[in-house]
Amino acid sequence: MIKKRIDRQGTLGYFCTMAKKLLFVYPLVLIMACGSPPARDCKDFKTGSFTFTTLIDGEEKQTSFHRTLDIEVDEYEGKIDSSSVRWINDCEYILKNLDPENMAEEKAIHIKILSTQDSSYTFEFGVVGDSNKFKGTAHKIGD
Repeated sequence: MIKKRIDRQGTLGYFCTMAKKLLFVYPLVLIMACGSPPARDCKDFKTGSFTFTTLIDGEEKQTSFHRTLDIEVDEYEGKIDSSSVRWINDCEYILKNLDPENMAEEKAIHIKILSTQDSSYTFEFGVVGDSNKFKGTAHKIGD
């Protein structure tokens, strides 16, 4: 009986020692494992000329566009479209086609810049109100 009590106290003591070590080490590991968030300096990408390449039906397609603070002009397969730009904040904006030719083109597109690099940005986009989101990368080619 005395031996059982000593074993229990020894086990309990070991457990307490380990718990104290984990309480100290775990937050350090967590802090070290979490990297810094991706860079998001969106102001440099609010205006300028850009290209965007995507896969459509297994084929690589390229769009070029020029954006001012309130207008974006896109060129895709020889067709030019103009959209109004309404900035929500420095990294998010809404595009609304100025001359829609069908119901799909009437829907506004929400664009959110997720990260920025020297001359490009990664973004997420989708129809406003739709949960389907797509990602892409735009490369700045001029001011």
